[in-house]
Amino acid sequence: MITAGTVLKRLDEQLAGLVENRKIADLRIGLSYVGIKLDNGFAGLAAVLPGSSARGCTVLKEAGTYVGSAASETLKYLVNAKDTLRRAIGMATANALVLPESGKTEDREATTYLNLQPGEKVAMVGLFAPLVERIRSTGAILTVVEKNPERLEVLSAEEKQKALKDCDVAIITATTLLNNTFEETIGLLGRPRSVVLMGPSTPLVPDIFHDTPVTHLGGSIVADAAKALQIISEGGGTPALRPYLRFVNVLLNRVRF
Repeated sequence: MITAGTVLKRLDEQLAGLVENRKIADLRIGLSYVGIKLDNGFAGLAAVLPGSSARGCTVLKEAGTYVGSAASETLKYLVNAKDTLRRAIGMATANALVLPESGKTEDREATTYLNLQPGEKVAMVGLFAPLVERIRSTGAILTVVEKNPERLEVLSAEEKQKALKDCDVAIITATTLLNNTFEETIGLLGRPRSVVLMGPSTPLVPDIFHDTPVTHLGGSIVADAAKALQIISEGGGTPALRPYLRFVNVLLNRVRF
């Protein structure tokens, strides 16, 4: 089992060459997302988790210094940040640097790849509300593992472990990378036929998942940086951002459908 933070460390190392000489042109931190635009015009997003930072007058002491600074400094938040807000800034930087090869991505809803069958067990780690009825309509048995009690009843540790161990398909939110629970989560899986890492925070870099059970990356590319950053600044979430993102899927070579 790989240890917590391993995938983020690999991501930092993988992008080291791409981040050289890149500067931050804009940074927005909203209620749901962080957005970063680089000096080459490309932008990336990552989710802001509930309770991402300590309450008080100084949430980010670096505020006011980010624009014009080296993107390598915020990318390093992936490995040296002590809080999930800075880690999200690091992930947004990474996602602004990543441009998946166009021939290896597809733009369609991620669950259409799964070919779910009646009676199959699906574990969803993190609630993706729009997918719930879609999955259940196939006859598959869905169990949602959610940390936020304001969104859904929280399962016991035993129920969570059983859901992950017994599932045929796992759909895991990319925010598990931000709160450092990704490696723990995949360590609880049995032998699912498909494991999807999903959400706008997903780093579309297959190589960093080479020794994990992940078979599918479902993430996004910012299509309109100016509009996406405006929406983030105004407190918007995924529904408002959706028209200005391109949702893409990267299938890893070991995928089995």
